[in-house]
Amino acid sequence: NLTFVTAGGAQVQDKSFLQKAASLLGLDAFRLGDALTQKFMKLRGEEITTPLTIEQASDSRDSMSMALYANAFRWVLERINVRIRGKQHFATVGILDIFGFENFEINRFEQFNINFANEKLQEYFNKHIFSLEQHEYSKEGIDWTDIEWVDNAECLDLVE
Repeated sequence: NLTFVTAGGAQVQDKSFLQKAASLLGLDAFRLGDALTQKFMKLRGEEITTPLTIEQASDSRDSMSMALYANAFRWVLERINVRIRGKQHFATVGILDIFGFENFEINRFEQFNINFANEKLQEYFNKHIFSLEQHEYSKEGIDWTDIEWVDNAECLDLVE
């Protein structure tokens, strides 16, 4: 919701959003606004401030958001690992998606969300195709052999 307008360089359009973001991050709103809308350089011991364009300020906001999500994701993984660690140490938490596990060197928060969404779709598919259809077949007296399938609800509940 943090947008920018041009006023001698990019400026935060609605300061209430800036105040809320700064409050949640434990930062001073004025300094956060400056960090998002200005470039700071040190040249021969002198600090030089240059205003950013709206596009540059938007990129700055987006980069900060991605860094915050990445750190939040890392924190969540650390908490999950602490909770599930038994006698072994787990270095990662993975969610298998319907197209198979994508093994990246580093799985980022965005990939986690993609895999989670895919798993939710798979859960919906499994429930409707396997559970509900098999139940209908049984109710209607259709000769049917139940299909055994792995329910991923516990894993999804953990994430939710």
